Amino acid sequence: MSLVLIVMLPFIGAVLPALMIRTGRNACTIATASVTILAFALLMTHVPAVLRGEVVQVGWDWLPGLGLNANFFLDGLGLLFASLILGIGLLIIIYARFYLAKEDPMGTFFTYLLLFQGAMVGIVLSDNILMLLIFWELTSLSSFLLIGYWKHLPEGRQGARMALAVTGGGGLAMIAGALLLGQIVGSYDLSVILQHKELIQASPLYVPALLLILIGAFAKSAQFPLHFWLPHAMAAPTPVSAYLHSATMVKAGIFLLARLWPVLAGTEIWFYLVTTTGLITMVVAAYIALFKDDLKALLAYSTVSHLGLVTMLLGFGTPLAAVAAVFHIINHATFKAALFMSAGIVDHEVGSRDIKHLGGLVMLMPITATLATIAAASMAGIPLLNGFLSKEMMLEEAAHTVWAGQAWLIPLLATAGAMLSVAYSLRYITQVFFGPVREHYPSTPHDPPMGMWLPPAFLVGLVMLIGLFPQTFAGPLVAASAGAVIGGPLPDYYLSIWHGLTPALFMSAVALGLGIVILWRYTQVRAAWQKGPHPQAKALFDRTLTGAVAVSSALTYRLHNGSLQRYLAWFIGACVVIGYVTFWLSSHEAGNRAMLPAAPVAIVGWLLLIGGCAALMALHRDRLLALITVGVIGLIVSIGFVYLSAPDLALTQISVEVVTVVLLLLALNFLPKHTPAESMSVRKVRDGVLAVVAGLGVGAIAFAAMTRDFVTLSDFYLEQSLPGGGGTNVVNVILVDFRGFDTFGEIIVLGIAALAIFALLDGALRGEVGRKLDAWVSTEQRSMNRHPMMLVVATRVMLPLALLVGAYIFLRGHNVPGGGFIAGLVVAIALIMQYMASGFGWTAKRMRVDYHGMVGAGILIAAATGIGSWIAGHPFLTSAFEYFTWPLVGKFELASAIAFDTGVFLTVVGAVMLTLANLSRIGRRAQHQQINEQPMDVNPLENTKN
Repeated sequence: MSLVLIVMLPFIGAVLPALMIRTGRNACTIATASVTILAFALLMTHVPAVLRGEVVQVGWDWLPGLGLNANFFLDGLGLLFASLILGIGLLIIIYARFYLAKEDPMGTFFTYLLLFQGAMVGIVLSDNILMLLIFWELTSLSSFLLIGYWKHLPEGRQGARMALAVTGGGGLAMIAGALLLGQIVGSYDLSVILQHKELIQASPLYVPALLLILIGAFAKSAQFPLHFWLPHAMAAPTPVSAYLHSATMVKAGIFLLARLWPVLAGTEIWFYLVTTTGLITMVVAAYIALFKDDLKALLAYSTVSHLGLVTMLLGFGTPLAAVAAVFHIINHATFKAALFMSAGIVDHEVGSRDIKHLGGLVMLMPITATLATIAAASMAGIPLLNGFLSKEMMLEEAAHTVWAGQAWLIPLLATAGAMLSVAYSLRYITQVFFGPVREHYPSTPHDPPMGMWLPPAFLVGLVMLIGLFPQTFAGPLVAASAGAVIGGPLPDYYLSIWHGLTPALFMSAVALGLGIVILWRYTQVRAAWQKGPHPQAKALFDRTLTGAVAVSSALTYRLHNGSLQRYLAWFIGACVVIGYVTFWLSSHEAGNRAMLPAAPVAIVGWLLLIGGCAALMALHRDRLLALITVGVIGLIVSIGFVYLSAPDLALTQISVEVVTVVLLLLALNFLPKHTPAESMSVRKVRDGVLAVVAGLGVGAIAFAAMTRDFVTLSDFYLEQSLPGGGGTNVVNVILVDFRGFDTFGEIIVLGIAALAIFALLDGALRGEVGRKLDAWVSTEQRSMNRHPMMLVVATRVMLPLALLVGAYIFLRGHNVPGGGFIAGLVVAIALIMQYMASGFGWTAKRMRVDYHGMVGAGILIAAATGIGSWIAGHPFLTSAFEYFTWPLVGKFELASAIAFDTGVFLTVVGAVMLTLANLSRIGRRAQHQQINEQPMDVNPLENTKN
């Protein structure tokens, strides 16, 4: 279970910074760091087992029918990335404490950071590809918050939107690819998928799955031509850049390529797609980085270049290339995070990141200059530093790789990429820290406090230790992680500073020499570059986005014009076309069940139903008559339920019709009495044709179903209702036990609908609508006797009887027709009659009930019933029942379903009354009525006195 805790700790701990910031910035930082330290310590407990080649696994079935299992596993690759995420994350937390200004909301920043950290750890430890996708999208969302943390900067907001658009779009493609991969294997568990290389690569779905997955991975890891979002994300604070865009988020795509390497690599399409993409990205991004003057922009493009390098190595498809890729992931994370933090220090202390305004800082900021110089030298591949070792391994593999029959192409371009890396790395060193001291800087340069330079110093220490003693400080981790990538025995290799006179050494020397020459002649090189074209990916993205928005807006306004009639026409028309096409393209035979003779009562009911529908069509423009006609049709349907021996449905239908008619009458009071005439005869013909065709289709489906033998669940419910659910009313037992989760969802929807109605109507009492209600002048003749005496007296007499009937229906519902839903409607009708008779204000004064609370209490009681089943070890909402015998009362049954029915009852009553209450408030406001003091218009006491 510790793996689950490692993943969940950052999510759980994300609330701490928001709370602890009130006690101070140091307390907030300590709380945030404690969460990461605890997760990192738990991770370290598994290191010995993973380095021995073991795989730590934990999980349980969540939704096995969908293949969604909450499984986690930790192997060498997961250990590598989790260590980078948590280890560098801890350094970033310390660094951010001193980097962020006092006016920056540090609690919010650390909350976002922990959410992102948890999502990344979830990605690298997931053993289910569907769960990995969930964490994948969480990284896009949380990184959006981090990149746009400085909301006052337009470039920050735009960078966040761009990152979300590109990585989110790539994530959608990856979802499709992952689903195809699971479809091929028959499982979505990664530990199962990784064992079926032959099955996957032999499947016709391999190519589309590969393409979709690569789109997602390339988008996340900023591979060409989807690289442009990463530099624009540099508008985020430097701690974000150092964390997301050097060690974690952009490595997610690399992680996915490495994780699926055992089953996707080794084919020709993999080689050409992944190798070519990585090679182009490495060279193009390095070329762009050479001419960037903003420190973070230079580092951003260098990051893209090195990500391309790792992608190219994974594309080679050889075990040694996989080892080199893993080794460079470690090295790049150490020197690049240190470089970003050093750039942040320069910006923080000097007040500028522009190289043209810097120089000579080695004398003014010796600690920062030393750290940045060592890290940049490692990025350039200078010997005795860790970047040199993995660069040599890359060049060695490139020297033996043939592309499209050309043995020279990849070695040449790889050397060019290494040359450009040397050039921009040395430029970073010389033009920022060396040269003459300037007379004026934006701010007085000085080294920062220890809290800012200690985190990059730790990483620079690793850069040197791995460079000098690679086998000691990186060998075991490289072996374990590379073994997980390869999925088999490791090739022969040895991490060492010297491997003899090899082609890689010659290529490295050429790259180093030419890189120095480029820096020496940089002015001329830059002048030549400035004469050439400079296509801007951001401009292309903006134009593409603008065009897409314009097209979608035009399409939306054409289709989504507010006409419900048009929406229904398209929806019903599509259903009709699909249904009829499916019918004619399928083979079918006549049913074998004999038809039953129609009873005269059924024929009369059918004719009445048709007549009611025809009357509705004729009278639909008169809203009051249309409502009455709809109510009559509902009553006819209720009679049909009685005829078909469905008393529960009949009771429900009648109750719903009464409540609906009353509430709609109140609503229609604020609408015109007549609907406007239809616009065109063509539209009438269209709607008529659709109605006839759709009606015939539905009738045909019903006829086909009823004239064929079929298997039904009815027998199961009838047999298990009493022994399984403890009730003889099968309908009620289905609602509260067998299909209780459906009912629970329905009352939640009912509660949400009531709250939505409240919000809409409550808003109508304010603003412009409220002013219109105040100015409402009704010219209609209204009765002078708003609260008739006979109605008041009748409802008073009926109220206790109706409540008693509601209680009776509620208590008997588990064994005979009734239940919480019907009882709730009956009680709601009884209360509605009180409001109708004496007015809402008078009644509400005497019935002080919070209907919001009633709805909430009903849902909570229903949920508590289901949770109680969980605690008892049974499925959600399983009913428990027992029989008891009391003196005088005798034997009776008590079931837990009564609590669930209580929740249904409260939700129904609360939802109906909440709607009524708000309609009544609007009515009083519009009609300028005062709350009556008496239950009726005539005060009997006053008449007696007179």
